[in-house]
Amino acid sequence: MATPFRLEETSIADLQAAMTAGETTALEITRGYLARIEALDRSGPTLRAVLETNPDAEAIAQALDDERRAGHVRGPLHGIPILLKDNIDTADRTMTTAGSLALAGPAPEQDATIAARLREAGAVLLGKCNLSEWANMRSTHSSSGWSGRGGQCRNPYVLDRTPSGSSSGSAAAVAASLCAGALGTETDGSIVSPANACGVVGIKPTVGLSSRAGVIPIAHSQDTVGPFGRSVADAAALLGVLTGADPRDPATGASRGRVLADYTICLSTEGLRGTRLGVVRNLGFGESPKVDAVMERALQALRDAGAHLVDVEFPENQDAAGEAELTVLTYEFKADLNAYLATRNDTALTREGFEPTMAGLIAYNEAHRDEEMPFFGQEYLHAAEACGALDDPAYLEALETSKRLSGREGIDAVLRGANVDALVAPTGGPARPIDLVNGDAHGFGTCGPAARAGYPLISVPAGEVEGLPVGLTFMGRAWSEATLVRLAYAFERATQARRPPAYLPTLPL
Repeated sequence: MATPFRLEETSIADLQAAMTAGETTALEITRGYLARIEALDRSGPTLRAVLETNPDAEAIAQALDDERRAGHVRGPLHGIPILLKDNIDTADRTMTTAGSLALAGPAPEQDATIAARLREAGAVLLGKCNLSEWANMRSTHSSSGWSGRGGQCRNPYVLDRTPSGSSSGSAAAVAASLCAGALGTETDGSIVSPANACGVVGIKPTVGLSSRAGVIPIAHSQDTVGPFGRSVADAAALLGVLTGADPRDPATGASRGRVLADYTICLSTEGLRGTRLGVVRNLGFGESPKVDAVMERALQALRDAGAHLVDVEFPENQDAAGEAELTVLTYEFKADLNAYLATRNDTALTREGFEPTMAGLIAYNEAHRDEEMPFFGQEYLHAAEACGALDDPAYLEALETSKRLSGREGIDAVLRGANVDALVAPTGGPARPIDLVNGDAHGFGTCGPAARAGYPLISVPAGEVEGLPVGLTFMGRAWSEATLVRLAYAFERATQARRPPAYLPTLPL
């Protein structure tokens, strides 16, 4: 009897090499991941990272195997199973709901552009991941990783700890090797924060690098789609597939001539040698002595790999930028979600007679309070519904302030003033306990300036605190993904800090 192909911690490149060598097939790999989902997500530790699997996944894998046998391989993702966050439209037999029971029903009529590009690249769309419902834009007292549809997603490292959010299930699934890679979305922290908590690599691209067409929105000025991987190489392999201008999303027009179709060409173990990096000492440092200790070891690894480090500080205007950002998000959430909901005319929301609008969604949640609001409410939905149109002077002023203070007078000014190639800071602290009574206990995160400016971030595992992962973030100018991938890969190879999850029930402290 043949030995089953090992999937735990196996890279995309190794999966591809094994298929090329005839050691396994896309169908065997797909079945292996489905078995891991059954063993770890549905039972065993019961992660609740995956909302549903694609009933056609095995048939898709078989068709891709047939293509391979006929001599046609589409590329490095041919036959590779990928999970998607459940706010990315797929015109198949899985639902797209943002975790809400209100959107339960038949699939959207058209793939999100990024889902279509994954299919074209030969990826097997394995299913949909749990998330913080409505991408964590529902309640000021939410528990990250909880959705009405999927319940509470758990952290594979320590099960009573938060996976963070909002792309909770995507990060947890990658950490637990339930897929080869996954896609998430970020408005402010929703990729890099769960990457930090779940010990994986997360890339938050420049706004406009990846299309948002067919993605349930929060705010068009900050939303972006990016990959999770267990390594920088895996995340980079996924990132290239997401690029390219899309007429369905005008923001992608700015990416022409500024992005790559293959970011794996940036991978070099010498990628840090001769670089200048700014260490942002007033962004995340000094929040936790244990995190600081991990960071100081990471900084020494950067020096040892040939980087020159310069201490820098952000201007003292980021609190004002954050206040402006909240105004931007609430205004855009109403406008953007109403536009999206108008494309979905056969959901629980509409079948029960509610309008496909934010106001209708609020009413639906009230009517289904026991299922949708057993732990926390919908304060952000009410705040957004109270906002005016996007020509409101209050919105326009907040948008200009948020962008200017975070971009031109924030990241750009710090990079230029210190003459550095990129900035580094801790991504956040170790995962806190899940608390469905009080909601998330807010720690620190360093993603805000890049989120508001629309600039890229990469979080890479840097070490652990009491068995809980902690990440290092690389941030740079708009469209600097190639530089950040190069730096992050060299750091990852120098430190090899990632450890597989242990699925501990709780910390033995």
